[in-house]
Amino acid sequence: MSKVSYYTEEGLKKLRAELNQLKDVERPKASQAIADARDKGDLSENAEYDAAKEAQGMLEMQIAKLENTLANARIINESELDTSKVLVLSSVSVKNKANGAQMNYTLVAQSEADLKTGKISVDSPIGKGLLGKEVGEVAVIEVPNGKIELEILSISRS
Repeated sequence: MSKVSYYTEEGLKKLRAELNQLKDVERPKASQAIADARDKGDLSENAEYDAAKEAQGMLEMQIAKLENTLANARIINESELDTSKVLVLSSVSVKNKANGAQMNYTLVAQSEADLKTGKISVDSPIGKGLLGKEVGEVAVIEVPNGKIELEILSISRS
């Protein structure tokens, strides 16, 4: 059973574009590389042919993974998001209780995560720790270097 993932329309468009690129551009290139290597003679001693076949296998695996992700993807209607607690696509302002640092995060699907823009995956330790919390609650989150406590300051739609 595959896991349902929630995406913004923009995130889903990027996934579809990536899948189309793999199918329409990369797959024909891989087939051509195999054909070129096959034309060079004895396949039992042809490292170029073996490499091309392996690359094609990896490409097909990547395509299958993307197709599975898209089959289980759901678009979230951001206008209907509940802002009383942290959910997927919530923008959350938090304060680190240890050092007083304030941070803003938007919780997104793993494939849309981008720390530079403040988008963290709901599957990350911090994302999991914040899910379901309300303003004023403190999330105690297990991270690689110990535990951190983040106080929820505000929740809004992304």
